[in-house]
Amino acid sequence: MFNKENVIELFKNIKDYWSPKIIAEVNNEYVKIAKFKGELIWHDHKNSDEMFYVIKGSFDLHLEKEIINLNQGDFYVVKKGIKHRPVSKEESWVMMIEKKETKHTGDVVSDITKTVDEQLK
Repeated sequence: MFNKENVIELFKNIKDYWSPKIIAEVNNEYVKIAKFKGELIWHDHKNSDEMFYVIKGSFDLHLEKEIINLNQGDFYVVKKGIKHRPVSKEESWVMMIEKKETKHTGDVVSDITKTVDEQLK
């Protein structure tokens, strides 16, 4: 299904913000990339952790009791059940790793929510 790819080149194909694309599978995990700009809705993932790794730019990861600033090269793991909301003033490129069954915006559905089928590249 997947071959050698260049992550920077893959980001060039992403046009919409907050629209993750699945670029690889590792065991029971999806590796996704997305462009962030603006604010995503508050949500959580009740049964899985989610890792964010900043490829380019920076963003603030709002948690219920704190805000984590992530810059290029930084990563952070949001533990399962923790409500979070990424906020990016400027465009940032982010890689995420999460279980295959993890829903884009948890149980919160909005016009920005993407299904797994929509995330497949």
